Amino acid sequence: MKKHYIYLACGILFTLLFIIFKVNIYEHIYFAQGFSDQFFNLGLYNTVALITAATAWLGAAVYYYVINSVKFDRWYNWLTMLVIVTLLAPILCFWLNDYVFAQNGLMYITESINFELVNLAVTAALFVVASFSIRWWSSNCRHTPIPQ
Repeated sequence: MKKHYIYLACGILFTLLFIIFKVNIYEHIYFAQGFSDQFFNLGLYNTVALITAATAWLGAAVYYYVINSVKFDRWYNWLTMLVIVTLLAPILCFWLNDYVFAQNGLMYITESINFELVNLAVTAALFVVASFSIRWWSSNCRHTPIPQ
């Protein structure tokens, strides 16, 4: 039982480290001179990181505690949730980026799309971390995607 709390603590720590080092992580994976500068100046790294982390953890919580059904405790149902969350966060972030850039008279459509493709991988990784952090207290889905 103690190891479950260690998994939870590690997941929270991993997510907090992502939020703290978001600029370094995103710019290491994707950097475009004008786009990244404006993204930083407009504070979008903060917003995108928070939306990404929140969507990943909320998606995992919905799967393990709201859906939490014997009918959905298979790996392919978990994978479906992973795909939904992995697509949802970047789409929300793209809409936000596009809105903020338009409000500031900027056009970075291609760069925004490329950035959100990177955000797909980040979101998927955070969902996996969240899943392995909180699945232990689910009554029906705790063995998904990999049995204990």
